[in-house]
Amino acid sequence: MTTDTPAVTVGVDFGTLSGRALVLDVEDGRELGSAVHEYTHAVVDRTLPGGGLKLPADWALQIPQDWRDVLRFAVPSALADAGVRSSQVIGIATDFTACTVLPTTWDGTPLCELPRFAARPHAYPKLWRHHAAQPEADLIVRRAEESGQRWLARYGGKISSEWQHAKALQVLLEDSEVYAASDRWIEAADWIVWQLTGEETRNPCTAGYKGVYQDDAYPDAAFLASLHPDFADFTAKIEHPLSSLGSPAGKLSPAAAELTGLRAGTVVAVGNVDAHVTSAAARALDPGHMLAIMGTSTCHVMNSDVLAEVPGMCGVVRDGIVPGLWGYEAGQSGVGDILAWAVRTAAPHEYAVEARRRGISVHELLSEKAAAQPVGGHGLLALDWHSGNRSVLVDHHLSGLIVGLTLDTRPEDIYRALVEATAYGTRTIIETFEQAGVPVTEFTAAGGLLKNTFLMQTYCDILNRPVNVLAAEQGPALGAAIHAAVAAGAYTDIRAASAAMGRLERHAYTPDPARAAAYDPVYAEYRALHDHFGRGGSDVMHRLRALRTDTSTTTPPASNC
Repeated sequence: MTTDTPAVTVGVDFGTLSGRALVLDVEDGRELGSAVHEYTHAVVDRTLPGGGLKLPADWALQIPQDWRDVLRFAVPSALADAGVRSSQVIGIATDFTACTVLPTTWDGTPLCELPRFAARPHAYPKLWRHHAAQPEADLIVRRAEESGQRWLARYGGKISSEWQHAKALQVLLEDSEVYAASDRWIEAADWIVWQLTGEETRNPCTAGYKGVYQDDAYPDAAFLASLHPDFADFTAKIEHPLSSLGSPAGKLSPAAAELTGLRAGTVVAVGNVDAHVTSAAARALDPGHMLAIMGTSTCHVMNSDVLAEVPGMCGVVRDGIVPGLWGYEAGQSGVGDILAWAVRTAAPHEYAVEARRRGISVHELLSEKAAAQPVGGHGLLALDWHSGNRSVLVDHHLSGLIVGLTLDTRPEDIYRALVEATAYGTRTIIETFEQAGVPVTEFTAAGGLLKNTFLMQTYCDILNRPVNVLAAEQGPALGAAIHAAVAAGAYTDIRAASAAMGRLERHAYTPDPARAAAYDPVYAEYRALHDHFGRGGSDVMHRLRALRTDTSTTTPPASNC
């Protein structure tokens, strides 16, 4: 290629509400064009499409056609925005939310697209934030403890309700016909690659972190049978040779070429997870360099040359982020979602009026007012569990809490307390790593919340360490495009591609010593509340959730007959 026609790659990031495509110059990672496609159905958490069956609490489904539409609309639009021809594209890669999983037939057809299963909720993809499988997750942990399963320690001693086995077991227990009809049970990260190449592949990231794949094996049939006799065959639904991250999954099929506007035969990279692929975008691949992808939720990922048992982690996987290192994952189930809740529920009408008059968002107005307060000035302390706790307690039946409310409490007080609570949650995760012997030497942030400078400085002060930031708006798509360059042979490995194409601003935020010192005693109070409500001091949150569940809709029936 000449400099007038640079070689490019396409990265496609499938998020919770939309998908985005990014076109990058392979030589230096320069962004040439991008496009976003909003999912038509967004998150299906109330009723099935078309006014169908009402869903119970904690359900979250998606529609596969929404994902195909990202390929149909966003990819051609990004190419047009970049002003490049399909002949310049040497590779395409995708990333997905994890664990978003779906049951399919042998050829990859989602069961929800078959007429006989269209009204069956369990035939639909379960989004990562589908938390209705907590009883199944609890059962998996109990049986693993009873039988001494060695892999349990790799996940901090607990299995999440978000993960493959818990969600699949829920399908078996609540709609055995759908379970029996599911020839394949697959992560959306691998399913979308199947749509592009026409061939099934599996990646080690989702297999390790969400599929309990450790030491070259899934849990054995005897263990699965201890959960339910009919679950003994589950591994057959997910088992497939794993392909290394950054390697080719195959070539773009003629059907996918027509869908995307790319050339048939274009290299397609192995699938990946949105958070983990962002490590390459942020040049956060060295041992000890933690990356926090901060959006509706936050995922913390980090490579290490140390293998340790870290309580409450979402997993440690060999080659899970880059080949040759142990990749750790932790996370917070709600961050941006919690702040959005505060705007919806705690900000009165006059705040919206003021924000509109000044041409800013209510988030910006609340952040501005909150930033004017001293540490502890609002007299509040919150627990950031509105969507449950992923790390380090791994309990999605916990709930949010605000202590210290008075008749003088203002919306900005609540907003600031919630921002601080999410930062305390991240500090808890970092300290848990270090107490387990896995040092965190550097901290980088990425994601949509980087736009909130008050929030970022608060994190910096509470963590009391410099915070780097990803110098790109679309980190996952950038990371995917970097992986596409490796798969296409433009770089020898992910590290080399990251060094050339990644974007990182070091020490974008530095801690204020006075604020950092003032936060320490408040953080100690957070940890006291955290342990009291999260480690057995009081089970009131579970009892209240059970009461709510008992008085809400029941589990969907197995059929609509």
